[in-house]
Amino acid sequence: SSLLSESGVCAMLPAPPLTESECGLGNRRRRDNRASTFGFNRSLLSIGSNSAVDDAGCRGVGYTGTPWKTRNYSAGILGLHEEIQDFYAYMSPRPEEERMRREVVERIERVIKDLWPTADVQVFGSFSTGLYLPTSDIDLVVFGKFRDGDSLPLWRLEEALRKHKVVEENSVKVLDKATVPIIKLTDSLTEVKVDISFNMKNAVKAAALIKDYKKKYPVLPYLVLVLKQFLLQRDMNEVFTGGISSYCLFLIAVSFLQLHSREDACSPNANTGVLLIEFFELYGRHFNYLKTGIRIKDGGCYLSKDEVQKSMLDGYRPSLLYIEDPLQPGNDVGRSSYGAMQVKQVFDYAYMVLSHAVSPIAKYYPNNHSKSILGRIIRVTQEVAEYRDWITMKWADLSLNSLTLNGNDVTLLVEPQQTYECNNNLSEEGAESPSSSSPPPSSPSSSSSSSSPQSSSASSSDAVSAL
Repeated sequence: SSLLSESGVCAMLPAPPLTESECGLGNRRRRDNRASTFGFNRSLLSIGSNSAVDDAGCRGVGYTGTPWKTRNYSAGILGLHEEIQDFYAYMSPRPEEERMRREVVERIERVIKDLWPTADVQVFGSFSTGLYLPTSDIDLVVFGKFRDGDSLPLWRLEEALRKHKVVEENSVKVLDKATVPIIKLTDSLTEVKVDISFNMKNAVKAAALIKDYKKKYPVLPYLVLVLKQFLLQRDMNEVFTGGISSYCLFLIAVSFLQLHSREDACSPNANTGVLLIEFFELYGRHFNYLKTGIRIKDGGCYLSKDEVQKSMLDGYRPSLLYIEDPLQPGNDVGRSSYGAMQVKQVFDYAYMVLSHAVSPIAKYYPNNHSKSILGRIIRVTQEVAEYRDWITMKWADLSLNSLTLNGNDVTLLVEPQQTYECNNNLSEEGAESPSSSSPPPSSPSSSSSSSSPQSSSASSSDAVSAL
């Protein structure tokens, strides 16, 4: 199907006014997810309005929700590519954010070592791969001599974390009945959320797998960071609420690049605007969720769910979003994503809006050159922007000259067009940790060179619909 779609005309409709109840609900949701734009996503359909929309879902003046946009971009699909580059640069972890998170890990690790001196604590997930957003969780796994199925370690650790006042009092949740039993908590000093599991060997292997695919597909981090923000602000990024996990999202992005018809999908000069729209087109319109599964091993392929079911126990069926775990082939990564159809719908919405925004007729819209294309589907809330400012104020004393290369390949934005590699073992000297008397901001205040690959047309894989 064509890259451009006339169905995208709905993006021209003005956003309906928001009610007080919607604004209030947005405020309540935001306490759990400060990046949530719940209550004002409809405003992303608005094109000609001069009013900004704040992160609570209520209309305001001043903050635009697109802090990465500091310049005008080229017209059409090339402009979207340029804006994705700027979004990635803005949202990539900063040195002070890395330092703050290291301190959170160290505080929790001290409590764990006090309980079990021989335990091994390792970081996995987005923090270890560098693909984390400013409000992303930290994932920790504790290795030790714990019996399978024994929930006692979770409760002992939960009690110890409370005792040492490492966590916010009402933030700790022990999910001992989950498929993967974990402790969920919020750090008391930084409000960083942390998930702790036990003896999950594949968790660390998954981080290594992700790093390998990052090297193979240089455009992958750009797509993943945009997609993670897209789902996060819609509260569709948590498995326990039916959304798509970061690992699941990463795998479907890899599958998309593996089976993509364009030869430059592996090139660092690929047009990320084209790829993003094609991703939304594939998983929002063409992918057959009822009949098709995903495999990324051995170069990747699509699976017939009928064939998959033959190898499963009687009474079991592949999930709606069936993704074979490359580290454990019998494991369906998407089995808990019961809201997959809602995710499909927002992917379709994004395809419709973006394809219309880069169409030839878009250049005739008033002030189109100054409008954000990516901002039609993504906003960074003012609360997140202020939270990052607070982190910078508290942790930015560390001299950049003391940074050395690490093994995580975490790219950190320091100044526009200037990046550094962040040190895993930052010196504790020269920076002061915040005290509990200086909490992170909880409510918004009243104020506040990319590459240029050639634009090209895009097409979707017809093979997917046939499965």
